[in-house]
Amino acid sequence: MGLTGELFIATQRVAGANGTFRAVSPATGAEIEPPFTLATVDDVEAACAAAEAAFPIYSNLPREKRAEFLEAAADEIDALGETLTERAMAETGLPHARLTGERGRTVGQLRLFAKELRLGEYLRARIDHAIPDRQPIRKPDLRLRMVPLGPVVVFGASNFPLAFSTAGGDTASALAAGCPVIVKGHSAHPGTAELVAGAVTRAAQKTGMPAGVFSMLNGPGNSVGSALVSDPRVKAVGFTGSRSGGTQLMKLAASRPVPIPVYAEMSSINPVFLLPSILEAKAEALGAAFVGSLTMGAGQFCTNPGLVLAVDGPALDRFLVAATDAVGVAPAQTMLSPGIHKAYESGVARMASSPALSQLAAGQEPGGPHCGRAALFSIAAKDFIADAEGHSEEVFGSASLVIRCADADEMLSVIGHLEGQLTATVHLDESDTDVARKLLPLLERKVGRILANGWPTGVEVTDAMVHGGPFPSTSDGRSTSVGTLAIDRFLRPVSYQDIPAALLPADLADGDAGIPRRVDGKPTL
Repeated sequence: MGLTGELFIATQRVAGANGTFRAVSPATGAEIEPPFTLATVDDVEAACAAAEAAFPIYSNLPREKRAEFLEAAADEIDALGETLTERAMAETGLPHARLTGERGRTVGQLRLFAKELRLGEYLRARIDHAIPDRQPIRKPDLRLRMVPLGPVVVFGASNFPLAFSTAGGDTASALAAGCPVIVKGHSAHPGTAELVAGAVTRAAQKTGMPAGVFSMLNGPGNSVGSALVSDPRVKAVGFTGSRSGGTQLMKLAASRPVPIPVYAEMSSINPVFLLPSILEAKAEALGAAFVGSLTMGAGQFCTNPGLVLAVDGPALDRFLVAATDAVGVAPAQTMLSPGIHKAYESGVARMASSPALSQLAAGQEPGGPHCGRAALFSIAAKDFIADAEGHSEEVFGSASLVIRCADADEMLSVIGHLEGQLTATVHLDESDTDVARKLLPLLERKVGRILANGWPTGVEVTDAMVHGGPFPSTSDGRSTSVGTLAIDRFLRPVSYQDIPAALLPADLADGDAGIPRRVDGKPTL
């Protein structure tokens, strides 16, 4: 399983002819062998042409065949074992336990979507039989199912080299939907991407998938990504990254002669609300637990708690003493890349220079290059409201801002000044129910997931999970990038009217199709 530095086009290894680059160790700053080749415009053309050729074949395969492909990909990734984990550790600085868990999540997603395919519920199949003698006009026979969009481009994420990258949730859900995938690999972990791409390729070959079902390209700067998004054969985009990167892709996709959807997860500060009664009872424990969530993985999670809101007073003071103590002893941690570390340092410096903010604590001094040092700030609610936009920019790392509110009403008023978020967390006990009852309807308008008495870091992969939210947390707040509903992003409805039985898709034929359907307005199993 040695690394070659090659691209993958239509499940074949291809050497790019646009120069080379190397991964950089975030722990040492040193380059890591081998060199990886960069794609040309011709490589983009070849990958898109192969995906377009594969689409009518792959999208019409039996659901069982696609499920077997996803499961085979999971098996192949599992078989990489320590080779994959060690390479990812070298390229990202993430610890062994974290990457082992992320690999489990990655293969778990693939297997979850295989299960979803077999269930067939995602098709939303509906049959409304004709009523020929209805007056004054006959009712036609109508049948509906969801069909795949076409080739999808997926951008690998910096902070999740496995679960949101080459074979991550976007790729798994697009393949499950019946869409060929072209991955734009992330330059921070190219070796990890090559190993996973090789696993997906082997799975495609073993299960007899059309060659163009999967490709992976590395590219210089933004040129390859822009070329992929601009190609008329590409029908949707999945992206996890910065707000600037996501909005650029949105503009590019919208400016095409035929615009396409971009499902971008971008920016979130994930507010945490500490309601009065529970804060009085558990201030110290909440302070320590908050910092544990804040500093997990050097704060490099899209669900990191970047904002805390509470009513000012002795209980909040106790919380802050516990939190500042915990931040003060928090070790500086290696960040994912030199670029991410530089952006984090710039963000913390911007917060420190704001006259409205007070810095409460900083973590331990860095012991090496590219180490992020935790930081905690506070601000009065009135000052936050006066410049909410200036104080709401995400700082990707272990930095957070505590908003001191005069009372519960002021806490609620802050919500109206927040941007869209992935999550909101509410800590409460029974005595806080009245305040919480006012809070929840406001949060429903702002976030995709509301938590009670927990911490937002950690996203369970289940049917009921939503990892999305109103702009700018994502480009489309009606969608999720985690959980089985993620498949909906790459599907569209088609209705079949008075189509002869011999031409109907099997999922819409009369009789038992083996999937949940709605027939003449009644759910059937």
